[in-house]
Amino acid sequence: MFGFIGSRLLQAVPVLLVVGFIAFALFDYVGDPVSILLGQDHTEAQRVALVQQLGLDQPFFVQYARFLWTALHGNFGISYRLAQPVSSLIAERLPATLELAITASVLAFAIGVPMGVYTGIHRNTLLSRLFMIVSLVGVSLPTFLLGILLILLFAVWLGWLPSFGRGPVVHLGGWWTTGFTSWAGIRSLILPAITLGMFQMTLIMRLVRAEMLEVLRTDYIKFARARGLTNRAINFGHALKNTLVPVITIMGLQFGGIVAFSLVTETVFQWPGMGLLLVQSVAVADIPVMSAYLLLIALVFVLINLVVDLLYYAVDPRLRVRR
Repeated sequence: MFGFIGSRLLQAVPVLLVVGFIAFALFDYVGDPVSILLGQDHTEAQRVALVQQLGLDQPFFVQYARFLWTALHGNFGISYRLAQPVSSLIAERLPATLELAITASVLAFAIGVPMGVYTGIHRNTLLSRLFMIVSLVGVSLPTFLLGILLILLFAVWLGWLPSFGRGPVVHLGGWWTTGFTSWAGIRSLILPAITLGMFQMTLIMRLVRAEMLEVLRTDYIKFARARGLTNRAINFGHALKNTLVPVITIMGLQFGGIVAFSLVTETVFQWPGMGLLLVQSVAVADIPVMSAYLLLIALVFVLINLVVDLLYYAVDPRLRVRR
């Protein structure tokens, strides 16, 4: 097991190096950091001094090596827009994004799997057809449009939920913050979590339904029925367990996508996470924030793929036998 984890981590090193190279290249080919930091009114002496301070007078690969070394220590430079360390900005915004992404993923899994199991077992019922219509709507609607519609219904017309912001948060052990400690924080999380998790929920539901329909036609399910096992034992003890491997794959990749592409939802709801920070940084070519975001998202995908591979062994005993 440790050898497997070590090999996966070694395979991730080239990926992070390539992403780091792309992120560093943004410094050279997008915008002029010196002009952004100094503004329009500056002397040539100030420009030369800042160039030397930032190390921009060094060769390209020397700058790249220094960028990797500082990034390895969690230092991504200073934000051009806010004049603050990028690492502190990420530490401030990361809890909000992870809280939103985890909540959306849990909702998608907790609702999508039962709906998929029900539509797979009871294919021709009215409720099953209603679930399929809901899944079609969830797949078809763009995220921003769904968010706007939810705001219009639940915030403007009904007035039940807030339309923007994260609500009051509590600091837990240093830089981590959470809104789960108050009802106002939970209410602020409901609409963006539904918006972000709707597509994942419908995708999981359709995947579980397709896998259940396929598994229920296999020979070992027929043998289980012949042995006199109950429908509950067959559907949940045998059929559902064998559908979890593709579901785990989708959940892992979709969680990375939720973290990476939550910027639309965070912009619609003005959720103070990393996605909103990226959108604001792109508008002013804040390259240090953009490059740090790329590296962090690459690291998230690498870790998620490792966790998914390990979960395969826990769910599917055939993989352990082959190993």
